[in-house]
Amino acid sequence: MDIDFTPFFRKYEEIVAMADTVFERVKKEHPECVTCKQECSDCCNALFDLGLIEGLYINYQFNKKFKGKEKNRLVDKLNRADREVHRIKKKAYKDLEAGKKEEDILKEIAEKRIRCPLLNEQNLCDMYEYRPITCRLYGIPTTIGGLGHTCGKSGFVEGKQYPTVNLDVLQNKLYKISAEFVKEIKSGHVKMVDMLVPLSMALLTNYNEEFFGLKTIEQDSPKEKQKDQKE
Repeated sequence: MDIDFTPFFRKYEEIVAMADTVFERVKKEHPECVTCKQECSDCCNALFDLGLIEGLYINYQFNKKFKGKEKNRLVDKLNRADREVHRIKKKAYKDLEAGKKEEDILKEIAEKRIRCPLLNEQNLCDMYEYRPITCRLYGIPTTIGGLGHTCGKSGFVEGKQYPTVNLDVLQNKLYKISAEFVKEIKSGHVKMVDMLVPLSMALLTNYNEEFFGLKTIEQDSPKEKQKDQKE
């Protein structure tokens, strides 16, 4: 596929660096509250989605890093996780159709626990250096849609003031990169920029010309045209 992802990946990595810097600053200012440590995998069971540019980035790094039997083993885990996520989202959709409040549905989803397929038997991430931004910020206070969140294992006290990351701002930055990418490749699938998918699906997706709506439809040969006209 003749698409240069480099400039868009570079912009994404700038946001990653920003997220890491903020995390380290909060950790330095409140070391007693940030309890993240190796083999702590609380955040590795949370359910969340990725936007287009982040899905593309981690998909690219995954296929670059893993080959052969090791990749096949991870793909099996990804498929199992993806089926479980699909089951949860299907139930949420049915609950919404049945009249259940969206707020209650989202709260219920937030409480679901699905082991990340990239979490290995040692409770370490197989793609830690390329983990999503949500994973990078999990141990410090964040807000999204006006609702605050802190890791249940952290030492942050409810009601006290702490530096808080507004995830809506970060998501808007990621959205703009995705929109620039879709515009640059001249994709006919303009709604692609609004797409959100779980990590499992992002890693299983084949991001090729057909996916991006760039596959050229070959013209029929003269003989095929004559055949069609006769029929």
